[in-house]
Amino acid sequence: GAAHQELVKLGVDVRTATMITEATADGLHTKDGELIEADLMVWAAGIKAPDFMKDIAGLETNRINQLVVKETLQTTRDENIFVIGDCAACPQPDGKFVPPRAQSAHQMATQAFKNILAKMNGGELKPYLYHDHGSLVSLSRFSTVGSLMGNLMRGSMMVEGYIARLVYISLYRMHQIALHGYIKTGLIMLVGRINRVLRPTLKLH
Repeated sequence: GAAHQELVKLGVDVRTATMITEATADGLHTKDGELIEADLMVWAAGIKAPDFMKDIAGLETNRINQLVVKETLQTTRDENIFVIGDCAACPQPDGKFVPPRAQSAHQMATQAFKNILAKMNGGELKPYLYHDHGSLVSLSRFSTVGSLMGNLMRGSMMVEGYIARLVYISLYRMHQIALHGYIKTGLIMLVGRINRVLRPTLKLH
């Protein structure tokens, strides 16, 4: 995709469909017997909920310790417990599960709030349906790429460069406003501007 192409332009050796079997002091060893030499290695192996979730209150969990929930975001064994975000294994009508992404957690929080109110007031609980609004990847100062409106169009609209950067920053500010409010977010932005002037670009210890 576009992110792959941008990384290649920056000189990054992108390996797909390459299984790593071991990490040693020399580097990463692949299933095919190749050694990828490295001094600094970061191994990201997906998500897993904390181990204490496995046996919490006798609730149903899956192999990565997520709590299994119904489409209403209630746990399968206790309808008074609602779960959202990475800790929830939430099924969708197509049989797949809601992906562990920030936008899905945000949407689930909104639906859980509505369903909790409905339960308290004797109303009807509605199922949560994941809406993919697209993805953006920021490659620091080099580039920003992504896709938008995946749920509104057949396929998605690819964006990159300056426009993608503006969209990425806008989404980031929206998340900050949701968490901190307008005044605190404004102060955060002001401090960020000041730090650009005061702080060095690279700091070594």
